[in-house]
Amino acid sequence: MPKKIAVLVRDRQGEALRMSVGITVMDDIIDVFILDRKIESNDENDMNLEMVKEMDLSLCTNIKGYEGIEYCSTEDIAKKLLEYDNILAY
Repeated sequence: MPKKIAVLVRDRQGEALRMSVGITVMDDIIDVFILDRKIESNDENDMNLEMVKEMDLSLCTNIKGYEGIEYCSTEDIAKKLLEYDNILAY
C-alpha cells in the first residue's frame, strides 16, 4: 500500500524539490507544499520545479498570487498534514 508523503519546502528549496522528484520512484503519493516564500529561480530549482509539475505531483503554496501553483491557506495546509504518513520538512 502506498504511503502518503508531504514535502514542505522552506529554507533548503533545492534539496526539497530534488527529494520530491527522487522519492517518486517508490510509487508513494507525494504532495509538495511551498511555504512562506517563492522558490528562488536558478538552474537547479527551475529544473526540479518543472519536473515536479511534469510528474503531476500535487503542488500547493500559502503565498497568494504565486502564478501556476494552487493557493492553500496555512490553516488548510495544517489540516491536510494530519492525513500524511510522513512529512519531510526542508
